[in-house]
Amino acid sequence: MYGKGILKGLRVTWNRFWNTYIEDISWLLQGKKRYYTKEGVEHRSSKNTRGIFTVQYPEEQLIAPEEFRYVPFLVYDEGAEGKKEVRCTSCGICAKVCPPQCIWIVRTNDPNTGRPIPQPAEFYIDMDICMNCGFCAEYCPFDAIKMDHEFDIASYDRNVYNLEKLLKPASYYAEIRPLNYAREEEARKAKEAAKAAKAEASASA
Repeated sequence: MYGKGILKGLRVTWNRFWNTYIEDISWLLQGKKRYYTKEGVEHRSSKNTRGIFTVQYPEEQLIAPEEFRYVPFLVYDEGAEGKKEVRCTSCGICAKVCPPQCIWIVRTNDPNTGRPIPQPAEFYIDMDICMNCGFCAEYCPFDAIKMDHEFDIASYDRNVYNLEKLLKPASYYAEIRPLNYAREEEARKAKEAAKAAKAEASASA
């Protein structure tokens, strides 16, 4: 029969149309909001949704999974009196492994001796060149650089982030990647405990 495929397609559209209103009424009767709420977006993103499943971007945004990665950022620990203890030692590994070469670092030197100090004086990432591969975060030996969930960075100017713009606290990292953060903290504590036990054994010997 000619036109059978068209009728099947129209049936899908018709069912989707009516299911949208049925779902909306169902949510209203339960006193819930299906639109512009986190719960509503989660439901429309799930396999159990019926009817419309699109989101009204930018008013609504899909909830990013933990492993979602976009641009990198630098992690700092919050020390005493709110002092920022930057984890980065300006070793330059991230710049070396970066495929598009969009990272460049200026190391800090002691003004008296001229020797390098393990912290960056300047740190830049050209986000317009960054390909979001995550190599910098993968190879960083100090867990100092991580991949962000933030992707709304469109602008009329070049997106070259400096040290100030790149720095974010460890608490922010724990918020967007709680499972990874917990694993890393557990490994760090185990490493510190092993180091302390080794030092104690050496002292007693």
